Amino acid sequence: MKTRIIVDSTSDLMPEIKEQVHVVPLTLRFGDEEFIDGVTIDHKTFYEKLVETDVFPSTSQAVPSAFEVEYDKAREAGESAVVITLASKLSGTYQSAVLAAEDYDNIYVVDSTSVAIGGGILVELALRYLDEGMNAEEITRHLEEEKKKIVVVALVDTLEYLKRGGRISKTVAFAGSVLNIKPVISLTDGVINILGKARGSKMGNNLLMQEIEKAGGVDFSKPVLLGYTGLSDALLQKYIADSKAVWEKGLEKIQYTTIGSTIGTHVGPGAVAVAFFCK
Repeated sequence: MKTRIIVDSTSDLMPEIKEQVHVVPLTLRFGDEEFIDGVTIDHKTFYEKLVETDVFPSTSQAVPSAFEVEYDKAREAGESAVVITLASKLSGTYQSAVLAAEDYDNIYVVDSTSVAIGGGILVELALRYLDEGMNAEEITRHLEEEKKKIVVVALVDTLEYLKRGGRISKTVAFAGSVLNIKPVISLTDGVINILGKARGSKMGNNLLMQEIEKAGGVDFSKPVLLGYTGLSDALLQKYIADSKAVWEKGLEKIQYTTIGSTIGTHVGPGAVAVAFFCK
């Protein structure tokens, strides 16, 4: 039986990876305006609106019926499916996928415990397993183990959006803007944590590399993905240049993509992020 990979729209994927999967979109709201993530709003439009408006955007989970549409397609094609969702601690989307699967055979749902590029590397790994000839059950079993090794760390350019989302106080945000503080954050099991703070992007890039080393280093045999928030990749390119020695050891080509609304809402534009599997 053939297997298809189904993901929700919060996984940030390279174009060639996205072409190989089936996407269930979440709903994104700016006040009274509602958009279908990846369908009626793209990343560029999202960041334009994020910068232009004082309204703090929100996302709504994908409902079970949205997954049923994809499950029906799999059934009609005579295929099984592996479904990969964003962290259940961030959204009810995982539960929607599980509820929808109750009336279907050969549907396996995986809580990635991550999001954005963290979900992206798990999806890419699933496709590798598929290419190796694994069936849906085998892919799921391997993903459940490998997801524990996902590390997502990011350097944030502004504290404003962490303040808006209630992650830090107004006082801390104001002091940080005056001192040009760049926090390094991690996403662990669906929770955003502030790991450290540096003055200026160069020190921030150094701190980001230190956090990668603390995680145990990068397993270059598995997918690695870099990402950025906002309309420009300039800060990411600076980071790549500063850390070239690390990546050129294990990667023929550095892959990077824009980061979507789920994380972009909380960190704002100008963030640089790295997702990898630790050794």
